[in-house]
Amino acid sequence: ARYSEEDLRYLEEISRHYFEETDYSLVGNFWGAGFGDIAVVPGPHVLRPEGVRDPEEWYVSMITRSGYIRDIFGYQCELGMENLSLYREAVSDRIDVITMSGTDFGSQSGPFISPDLYREMFKPLHSRMNGWVHENTGWKTFYHTCGSVVAFLDEFAEAGVDILNPVQVSAAGMEPGMLKSKWGDKFVFWGGAVDPQKTLPFGRPDEVAQEAKRNIGIFSEKGGYVMANVHNIQTNVPTENILAMYNAVLY
Repeated sequence: ARYSEEDLRYLEEISRHYFEETDYSLVGNFWGAGFGDIAVVPGPHVLRPEGVRDPEEWYVSMITRSGYIRDIFGYQCELGMENLSLYREAVSDRIDVITMSGTDFGSQSGPFISPDLYREMFKPLHSRMNGWVHENTGWKTFYHTCGSVVAFLDEFAEAGVDILNPVQVSAAGMEPGMLKSKWGDKFVFWGGAVDPQKTLPFGRPDEVAQEAKRNIGIFSEKGGYVMANVHNIQTNVPTENILAMYNAVLY
């Protein structure tokens, strides 16, 4: 939806407060470039979603209903461009980073879609919106996309993505050393500290600390890294493992 006057007033007030009253670097919570994000397609919470509300059918629809999906994305883009301008009016240069998209392009073992389909359906829209950000602000663009996304990284860089999150090091082809050596000059890596599927929930604290120090050391070499867990910390993760991960940065 288009930002309301109330929305914009809140953004202006809250950004001004944190900019003037704290030393924090501010991240804008925008997400307007999240084309195809299944998390915002109505229905995944339904026990038996049907049609395009079914996650599998949604992805298939990019081929079987390509015209329909393209029209949806086009409408989203026009609305997103309008909201970007309004967002900048509200927060000005008080933020450093703007979260653009949470669309997942990768599964555990590989891409959800082909690079060709990304280039056709998504890249022109990402390029347009990221281009506006870079031409009109000093913000850096933040893209969250889980899974094995190595097949898209050259495309993301060309589309103007500045920050890659969550850096799922447990997915196929997402080895930290390779990512840093090939794309360390293209992206800021935000995340990737510890394998969230094995080491963090099931490892010993010393194993968590060892892996965190190794991955953080790789990603942070010559800068370009924001330390974070790969994704949301689940309820089965021992407290001592969480502390071991963060202490690996502090000590």
